[in-house]
Amino acid sequence: MPVRNTEVQFLQGYDTLLLVRPLSMAHKISAEVIPFQTSLSFDPQRDTDTNQTKSGIVPTTASLETDLEVEFVNNISKAADWLLDSLLNEGEIECWVVYRKRVNGEGKVFAIYMRGKVTEDSNDNDPDDNSTRDVTFTISGKPQLGWTTLPDDIQAELAYVFRGVGVIEGDEKNDGTDGQGTPWNKETDTGAGTDPDELVKQSKQTNPTNQ
Repeated sequence: MPVRNTEVQFLQGYDTLLLVRPLSMAHKISAEVIPFQTSLSFDPQRDTDTNQTKSGIVPTTASLETDLEVEFVNNISKAADWLLDSLLNEGEIECWVVYRKRVNGEGKVFAIYMRGKVTEDSNDNDPDDNSTRDVTFTISGKPQLGWTTLPDDIQAELAYVFRGVGVIEGDEKNDGTDGQGTPWNKETDTGAGTDPDELVKQSKQTNPTNQ
């Protein structure tokens, strides 16, 4: 019988990201990460009231309202332009709040999907700081929960792998061996007990130009 893992894993705000795409372009392009995000607020809420009856209190609930807000360092990107265009032209935007460290058995990440329009795009430009934007969405309908793949180009944008200091020959493999590198193996690598003189000797044998 398999042993159940009872350890509760926590999620970090760093790994929670907003991806967007104009709804009208869904058949043409993939969603994009808004670059340089500094804050993301997802706040679904439903007001509740009660009615006193002769048989007791009867609760009533209002329609679901969802507040979505993202702050980021202003930048030149398709995603940043889509947000302003949505506000100016009332274009509908698809939004995904992605928790990239919550992964299922198929390698897909947990996401909350929504549609809405940008209703505010505040842009601050202090002379001694980066230009920043604070964008608020009005979400229509009910957010939907699910799992999504992250395309390779988005994965590459969010993370990078080890590479050696050497020249990268040919296409990048992104497996830790680029630049004559070897990725760290936490099960076997210790870094202890290596003679520095032996490392220099091996380096000269591998790269005669260093002699």
